[in-house]
Amino acid sequence: MMLYPPMNKLLEQVPSRYMLVNVVAQRARQIASEAEENGISLDDKPVTLAIREVAEGKVTPQAAE
Repeated sequence: MMLYPPMNKLLEQVPSRYMLVNVVAQRARQIASEAEENGISLDDKPVTLAIREVAEGKVTPQAAE
């Protein structure tokens, strides 16, 4: 089974696997929340959409404040 996008492409955007998990989880929660608030039906799961956004460079890790 192939993972798409490949892990090395994701790690080009986020420096560690642990941070990647946190970034994807946070963005997936945002996507799910926005879809629910706006009554939008998602074709893909929020995690899948979040992973694609990270691979495309649309989502980057935020520094802890």
